[in-house]
This record gives sequence, structure tokens and C-alpha cells, in this order.
Amino acid sequence: MTQFKFILLGSLLLSACAHGPERTPVNQIGPHGNAGQAEPLEPQAEEPQVLPNIELSSALLYEFLISEIASQRGNDALAAEGSSDLAKKTLDPRLAMRAAHLALQSGQIDKAIEALRIWRDADPSSLMARRMLSSVLVRSGKLDEAREEFINLLKADESHSAQIFIQIYQILSPYPDKTATLKLMRELVQLYPRVAEAHWGAAQLALAAGDGALALTEVRQARHLRPEWDVAVSLEALLLQKTAPQQSLDVLHSYLGSYPEAREIRLQYARALLDQKQYKLARDEFQRMADENPDNPDMAYAIALISLQMNDLKSAEIQLKQALSKGKKEQDTVQYYLGQLSEAKKNDDEAIAYYREVKDGEYLVAAQIRIAYLQSRRGQLAEARLLLQQISVTDNQQRVQLVMVEAQLLRDANQFDEAYRVLNQALEKQPNHIDLLYETGMMADKIGKPDVFEQLMRKLIKIKPDHAQAYNALGYGMLERNERIPEALALVEKALLLAPDDASIMDSVGWGYYRSGKLDESVKMLRRAYAGNANPEIAAHLGEVLWVRGDKAEAKKIWQDSLKENSGNEQLLAVIKKFEP
Repeated sequence: MTQFKFILLGSLLLSACAHGPERTPVNQIGPHGNAGQAEPLEPQAEEPQVLPNIELSSALLYEFLISEIASQRGNDALAAEGSSDLAKKTLDPRLAMRAAHLALQSGQIDKAIEALRIWRDADPSSLMARRMLSSVLVRSGKLDEAREEFINLLKADESHSAQIFIQIYQILSPYPDKTATLKLMRELVQLYPRVAEAHWGAAQLALAAGDGALALTEVRQARHLRPEWDVAVSLEALLLQKTAPQQSLDVLHSYLGSYPEAREIRLQYARALLDQKQYKLARDEFQRMADENPDNPDMAYAIALISLQMNDLKSAEIQLKQALSKGKKEQDTVQYYLGQLSEAKKNDDEAIAYYREVKDGEYLVAAQIRIAYLQSRRGQLAEARLLLQQISVTDNQQRVQLVMVEAQLLRDANQFDEAYRVLNQALEKQPNHIDLLYETGMMADKIGKPDVFEQLMRKLIKIKPDHAQAYNALGYGMLERNERIPEALALVEKALLLAPDDASIMDSVGWGYYRSGKLDESVKMLRRAYAGNANPEIAAHLGEVLWVRGDKAEAKKIWQDSLKENSGNEQLLAVIKKFEP
């Protein structure tokens, strides 16, 4: 058969490939982690293919057409079968490539590997064939065979070993056995110890395998080999962030000293400062980036939020208005924070005006809630309730949130019976909702329905056995009524086991010891609670126990100190009147 007939077969193949369904190549797997992307491997001009001189017989053409028609009609299995048979008969690299794609489409991994090997052997200069083969071998769990392909791929193009190592990492990172992929990568690293990207890939895989120490060692080696590489710097700082946050900051700061134009590193540094609550330094970094990008509304927005955190209201307002004027996409978000700012300035009219400008987005419901709160504070409780009831919600959780806000507004207005009615009505519709059970139970206790309170708390504990606040509320309610003291103490002690650092629960346990006559244990526990949270209720309890134990001078001091901060607190005033009428 003439060469013309052979070219005809090639043109038919290319035509079929062009009109087939688009598929993402197997070797294009995105990078994982926050370290960024390395530069892609530039396509290299491969040597011209040495094509087999195969006669285009009617049988071959028929088999080829059947395979392509099957593919176009969605019969991937039949298409893969025919294409694989053609590849084996002809050893044509183009047909082998097509067979590999069809086999992958139909999920026939073994056939894909077979076709890719034919492609690789028929066209040894094709790096794409080797990359695809190594990728599919990894996907099928054949790591030993993949290792050999990786080695051959690196040997075939050592001038681009850096980019190839990035690709190897991308191929290995999705594989579930992180320990095995790390072992494979480290074996490759030993062959190319002077390639920074090899150590970076090992660091990423070590991180995925849970070996933070090895990850740090490897990424530092990458940095040693390529000190200017921002990707390695970013990963090192990320690795240090949790265990040594100041070292993480130092790494970024030092790099910026040498490479001040590294914008991504500066952004990471600014965010890291923010995480460490170093607000002024963080704001300075964001301001520098804003100065370099004056039309970027995101920078102004970030500076505004930091300024709010610093209680620098003037700066926050300027930056938020700049973000608004520059056309920030999340206009509703900016309006919401302008409302928050106005509240901080105690300008309720302005705050409501800004909140009303929130028309959509994640802060829409929150803005409406803030309007209702401000209305209630002005004495417009009816209007506030109506607004809450008219808010359109997207799910049951939002619906419950609005009910609890309404109940809170009623509670603040001392309308406890109405608050209980609103909560109980919602609970009837969602009888097992954790938050509704707790809030309704607490309100039942408030209005003198101890049986309902206990019933709801026990139901809550049954549904959620680790709900520390439910145990605490139930036990403390009994202690306040001075009934079933041993059971009550056991309940609050159970709560403390679940939440050992909660000062309010420590207070309950201390009060339980007091009711049990264990004054020394009570004082010890109440002192712990008061050290954790010097609120007036704990002060009242601690003072009472000290007084009863005979430490009247200390009791008076604790009460008076607390009164200075909480002058009108009813519980404090009541206990003082009880012992100093």
C-alpha cells in the first residue's frame, strides 16, 4: 500500500479525534495545597514520529470506522475494544493514543495502560506518552511500575527536571496512600538531590502524610537550592504557622526584605499578621498593597475591617466608603459593615439607613435582624417583630434564628410569657431542634414552669448526650430551688466534665458544693470560676459562701468591687441586702 493510503488513515484518525467529545487529559491534574503553582512545562518539540508502513486494508479501515462510530454513539466499551485491537495490530502511535483515550473514557484502565505502552514503545521520543502512562499507573495503584516511568521520563528530559517533578507531584497527590507516594517521591529525590522542585514535592507529600517535621526539612532544602522561589517560602511559612507562628512571620518578613515586590508573599504576610492579632502591622501591610493598587476595592475593604477590629472608627469609615465608591462587587457586604460602624458610633438612624441598603447576599438576614434590634431598642417592639416575621428565609436554621431573636427582644422587654409562647410555637413545628429545646426550656423555667423546663432539658440530653449546657441548666435549676441536691450536683459535675473550662459551669458546681455543705470545696471552685469570669452572679455566689464560712471582710470586698462595675445588678444587691440588711 502506498504512503498516501497510510496518510489517509492518519487524517481519518485526526478527524475522529477532533469531532469526539472533549475530555480533560489525564496528566492535567491541578496542584494541591496553598503553596501555589510552579511554572508549567513548556511544550518541547519532539522528534518526528517514525510511523509503521502498514497497508490500509479494507479490514483495518472497517475496524477503524466501527470503533469511531461506536464512540460517537456513546458505546465507549465497544469503541475501546476496537481501537485497542487496531493499536496492537498496527503499532501506530496515533492509534495507540486514541485507544488509550477511549479506554480511559470507558473505565478500562488495563486496556489504557496496554495502549499507552504501545504508544510509548512505538514513539520513544514522546514525553506525553510517558507522562500519561505514569499517571494511569499511579491511578491504578501500580506505583512500582510508575516509578520506572518517572525515572525514564526524567532521564529523557533532564533539562526540564524541575517542571517534571512538579508534574510528578501533581500525579501523586490525589493517590490515597500518602505514605506510599511519599516513599516513591523520596526515592526520586535521591536521584536528583539538587532539584528544588523535587524537595518541594516531597515536602507537600510529607505534609499530606502527616509528617510535618519531614515536610519542613524538605521545603527548607528547596529554599536552600532556590532562595528566590516564593512558592517554597510560602509553604515553609504555612508549615510553621500553627506550631511556631512567630517563626512563620519571620520567614515571610525576611523574604520580603530581599524581594519587596513579591505581592503574594506580602499578602500571605499580612493575613498571617491578622491571624496573630497584630492588627496595626497587618493594616500597614494592606495599606502598602493598597497604595500600589489604588483602584483595588478589596484592599480598602480589608483595611476597613482591620480598623474596625482596632476600634479606629474614623479610618474604618473612610476605607469602607472608598470600597463602596470603587465599585466593590460585594456592595451589600460593605453596606452591612457601614451599618455596624454606625452602630459603634451610636448613630442608630444612620445604621438603619445602611442596613436598609443591604438588598442581597450573605448579610441580608443579619442586616434585617440589626434593624429589628435597633427598632426594639427605640421602643418599637411591634414594628421589630413584624419585620422579623416578614423576613424571607432559605432554610429551617434561619427560621429558628429569627424566632430566637424575636424571643430575645421580648425577653429584653420583660415580656417573658410572650417570649415563651413564640418559642413553644416554633418548637411544636420542630420538636427535636436542639437550640429551640434549650431556649424554650430556659424560658419555661423563667416563667415558673419547672416541670416543663425539666422535661425539655431531659429530652435535649437524650437527643444530644454531650450538651454540657443542658446538664448545667437542669442541675442549676434544681440547686436554685434547693431540691434533689445530690442529683443536681451530679448533673453539674457531668457538665463540667464535658466543658472543663466553662466558668459558668464551675459556678454551678461551686454552688452545688455550697448546697451540699462542702464550704471549702465550694470556695475553691467559685474562686476558679471568678478568676475565669468576674461576672456579678459568680461574685454574688462567692461572696455568700465566704460570708457563711466566716470570711465576711473578703465577702464584702468582692461584692463592693463587683458593684462598681455592675451598679444595678439585682442579684448582687439582693445578696448584700440578705446579709447586710
